[in-house]
Amino acid sequence: MSLPAGGVPVRDEDLLTRGEIEITGRIMTASNATFFGTASLDGESISCVYKPVAGERPLWDFPDGTLAGREVAAHAVSEALGWSVVPPTFLRGDAPAGPGMVQAWREPDPAQNPVDLVPEGETPQGYLHVLDAYDARDRPVSLVHEDSAPLRRMAVFDVLVNNADRKGGHVLAMTDGHRFGVDHGVTFNVDDKLRTVLWGWAHEPLDPGDAATVRGLLDLLCTAGSDLVALLLDLVQPAEVAATRRRAEMLLRRNVMPVPSRGRPSIPWPAF
Repeated sequence: MSLPAGGVPVRDEDLLTRGEIEITGRIMTASNATFFGTASLDGESISCVYKPVAGERPLWDFPDGTLAGREVAAHAVSEALGWSVVPPTFLRGDAPAGPGMVQAWREPDPAQNPVDLVPEGETPQGYLHVLDAYDARDRPVSLVHEDSAPLRRMAVFDVLVNNADRKGGHVLAMTDGHRFGVDHGVTFNVDDKLRTVLWGWAHEPLDPGDAATVRGLLDLLCTAGSDLVALLLDLVQPAEVAATRRRAEMLLRRNVMPVPSRGRPSIPWPAF
C-alpha cells in the first residue's frame, strides 16, 4: 500500500521501488549501516541512500528491525503535510543486503549553513539563537539556526513525528532555499523523545499557515480508513500512530511551539 505520490515525481518512485540498486560506497559517519548507490531502470538512474534492516544497531527504546519502517513513515507524514521535508523514501525487500530503506539522495549546497556554530553572542541577522556552549578547542560558541519558513516547518514536522535525533547535519540546504531533513529512524516513539537543534521558535505562537496544515494532517489521522493511517499501521505500531495523533492535537490546542524538556536531554549528541 502506498500514498498518492504527491510531491514525489512518479519516475523517482519507480526508480527507487523497482530499479536495480548498485552500491558504490558506504557513509561511514552514520550510526547504522548506510550505503550510497544508484537505482537504475530502463536506462535511467537516480542516486540513493540504502539502509538495510540487517545493519541497524539495536536500541533499548525502539523495537529491533523497525528503523527503516520509521524512515518510510516519516516520509509518509511529510508528504501528507505537503511540505516535502523528507526526500522520497520507500521500503525495498529485494535490495543487495536484504530488506531496507531506499531514499533519494539530495546533494546539499555547501555554501549554505542553515544550522551553524558562531562565536558566542554573534548571532547573524536572520538567525535564531538556541544555546551557548564551548567547542572542541574550549572556545565559547553559540548554536544558531536560520529563521526561515522551510526550517520552521521542519521543526513542526519533528514535533509531530517525535524526532529524537535532529542534528545539524541532518538538515540539507538546497540551492533554491528548500530544506530537506534526513535520518528519521528514531521517530514515532510513544514516549516524548524530541531531541533537536531547532529550538529557536520555542514559546512562539504556531504559524497560522502551519497550524492549518497540521489540522489537515490531524483530519487524516482521525479517519480510520485513510490511506495515511493504513500505511502508518503497516510501518509502526498502532500505539505509535495514536501517539502521533495526540501530538498533533496537543500542538494545535496549545498553539505554541514546544520548549526543551527539563527532565531529559533535548539536544542530540553530537549536535552535528
